[in-house]
Amino acid sequence: MSSDAANGAAPPVPAAGPARAAAPGARRKATAPPSLRDGRLEAALRNLELTVRGRLDGLLQGNHLGLVPGPGSELGEARVYQPGDDVRRMDWAVTARTTEAHIRETVADRELETWVVLDLSASLDLGTAACEKRDLAVAAVAAIAHLTRGGGNRIGAIIATGEQTVRIPARVGTAHARGLVRRAAELPRAAEGTRGDLAEALEQLRRPPRRRGPAVVVSDFLGEPTWERAMRGLSARHDLLAVEVLDPSELDLPDAGTVVLADPETGRQREVQVTPLLRREFAAAASAHRDRVATTLRRCGAAQLTLRTDSDWIADVVRFVLARKRAWSGGGR
Repeated sequence: MSSDAANGAAPPVPAAGPARAAAPGARRKATAPPSLRDGRLEAALRNLELTVRGRLDGLLQGNHLGLVPGPGSELGEARVYQPGDDVRRMDWAVTARTTEAHIRETVADRELETWVVLDLSASLDLGTAACEKRDLAVAAVAAIAHLTRGGGNRIGAIIATGEQTVRIPARVGTAHARGLVRRAAELPRAAEGTRGDLAEALEQLRRPPRRRGPAVVVSDFLGEPTWERAMRGLSARHDLLAVEVLDPSELDLPDAGTVVLADPETGRQREVQVTPLLRREFAAAASAHRDRVATTLRRCGAAQLTLRTDSDWIADVVRFVLARKRAWSGGGR
């Protein structure tokens, strides 16, 4: 979601030549999510579901701790302390009453309520590699829905394009999860020049306060981090995961002579001659912006998963989930 790339908040992205999105029907990598704009939405959604199920089954099976690790959000029942238990969860009242050490378990993976804030503003329509960022963002939502399914778990979403915001109530069941992904895939694209507002979408998740549980924010996080305050507010009640969606053209300018740089959320364009100096400055600005996003997300207490249009996105999800599970179990220490 871009703020004003032309003013230096984030490097603008090439909108012509090498930076054009791949044409509909063009050959796609097997590891890329299916295109959602080539007139075959039903087939694309089936393909996406099969890909997610085939490659993610067995990872979590409804246990969110590998996705957004943490000690759980809601208190459960007390039980006798076992060596290795987290002493921070000691229930001193029960311990005093029974004269035996007890800890308070937490409700971690049953009746979980997950909320997704999905940024589908105009800057997500870019795609110069295997897919568009928009396709990748919707695929990420499909993966999240799969990884948090099971039991009485519910999932809801707030989807924002800049022109409209759609709220999907949190409900249980596979049919609901499929409908949520379909709604995201079918949502009309915002017109070029339409500004997105990630901060407002996050605020909508805070009003009214939701049940404690994971909150996943899917965005490209372009522009000024005006969303920081809202994200910090969410961290008081939610375990946060930020899914950053990137295209390689946002990181490095192609060595392509003359290109048009554009901010899709303001419609501003600028034709420039690509020189070695400009490429270095562009790459430096892009790197600085990404560092700033990462630092801001850490301040908000959010874990960060980065997905790129030129990489195997499912493999990236798998690596992230397994690393988080190892860290939570103590294997990463």
